[in-house]
Amino acid sequence: MNTREHTAMKMRGNPDISYLGHTVDQMIWSFMEQEKIDGLTLAIVQAPYIPRVAGYGYSDSQRRRLASPNTMWPAGPISQAFAAVAVMQLHEDGGLDVNRRASVYIPELPDTWNDITVLQLLRHASGLPDYRRAPEFSPDTPWTFDALLQLAARNPLHFVPGTDVEQSATNFLLLTEIVERVSGLSYHDFVTKRQIEFLGLGHTGFKEDLGQFHHEDISRTADIHQLFKKDRLYINPTEPAVSYDSSGTPSTAAETTALRGFSDIWASAQDISFWDIGLAGSVLIHQPENRALIYAPWNLPDGRTVPAASGWQFYHHRGLMDIKGSVHGYSSFLSRFTDASELVCVTLMCNKEGVDFTNLGRRIAGAYGDLLSTGYDDNRLYLLEGQFPAAETVSRLESALKDRGIPVFAKFDHGQNAAGAGLFLRPTTVLVFGSPQVGTGLMEEDQSVSLELPLRISVWEDEAGSTWLAFPRLDKVFGEYGLENHPAVPKMQNLLEQLVHIGGSIY
Repeated sequence: MNTREHTAMKMRGNPDISYLGHTVDQMIWSFMEQEKIDGLTLAIVQAPYIPRVAGYGYSDSQRRRLASPNTMWPAGPISQAFAAVAVMQLHEDGGLDVNRRASVYIPELPDTWNDITVLQLLRHASGLPDYRRAPEFSPDTPWTFDALLQLAARNPLHFVPGTDVEQSATNFLLLTEIVERVSGLSYHDFVTKRQIEFLGLGHTGFKEDLGQFHHEDISRTADIHQLFKKDRLYINPTEPAVSYDSSGTPSTAAETTALRGFSDIWASAQDISFWDIGLAGSVLIHQPENRALIYAPWNLPDGRTVPAASGWQFYHHRGLMDIKGSVHGYSSFLSRFTDASELVCVTLMCNKEGVDFTNLGRRIAGAYGDLLSTGYDDNRLYLLEGQFPAAETVSRLESALKDRGIPVFAKFDHGQNAAGAGLFLRPTTVLVFGSPQVGTGLMEEDQSVSLELPLRISVWEDEAGSTWLAFPRLDKVFGEYGLENHPAVPKMQNLLEQLVHIGGSIY
């Protein structure tokens, strides 16, 4: 590791919340500018505390509503974690057994799905087709369980249940239906009773609940809040975030029934953090062996380790897990450093789709403890901790490049080269690749930039056994040539970010 900033280890309670010379606020503002994000809320857990919650920008840019601690955002794929808790609560109640077949609880499932277990649904190991891929599916339309079931049942299983992993919203559709049939309550009511009301989450619910929260229709008052002056319930209001497309049209929020159990929760970042603390011990799921079923890596029959379950992804860094993704118009992220010596969690939620907070989240965590950071130069490099061994990661990158028709010009296996010289180096491989159609435009501006091309990604295993994927931050690289504003630069940066996430992540 080569970027330790301090002569003494940064400890809990240290008021210096900066990383590599940048405060958390500076990191977030820079990220929002780069990603063109209107509004964002951050919440930090240092269990059992939530010492920092902050809003940035606008939760509704047209109405000029501020992003705040009470802003409610679509939680997107974080919703899977709520569904998983609901299933495990019924498992502990004795109402269901996660090792039994799902068809025991939903008898009308297709015969080819008969051997799929509840646990396989939780682990995305069922092979079920994702109904979201059906041409007629729209998240803006209300759906019934039967209608979505029919969409998924048109296609064959993608693999024999229990032999592989592939994320599919169909898994969580079935899980929420099982919750309803076993509990005798609607999925909405069961989650509301056993998680939202139980924990006192005052800024969490489903889309159909948004009207019950106190927020003012300021379109009637020239976009100026008025009610807080005479009604205490409108002080620091609980307002749902709004996202806009490129034309300025509000994005339609997904219907609860369209993404039930997969992306149906709305919550403030602070509530997500409070709920997250409830995951840490026996508050929501009582028995450690039951928590381990959904919060720890597991093995397939062929011996492969799966570092993921129920939307959560697990990393080699001790106790690190995250859950993240997008729903139409919005993105969300929750990372958890669960080792008893760390206990830091980062929640980020914003009103732009397709934003990956993984790299930013790790840098923010680094501001709260040296051992939480990447340990490398995040100012110069874009870094991602991968979930797979280095060799498998390189193979996944090569496949991703091939799928995109991007040629690999060279592959340098530094570990192998070191062995040939009688030396030892942990696995370290650099892939060199690119597209002349893109790179030539930069060199037409300044031929000396040829020293920085083609593009490259490095994959290595560190001394702790973690796999890292990295590439130079292109705005820094091409900024040295006065080309940081060239239109090709953000496109190349985005491509490299996509590649490292495909190479390093199971979902």
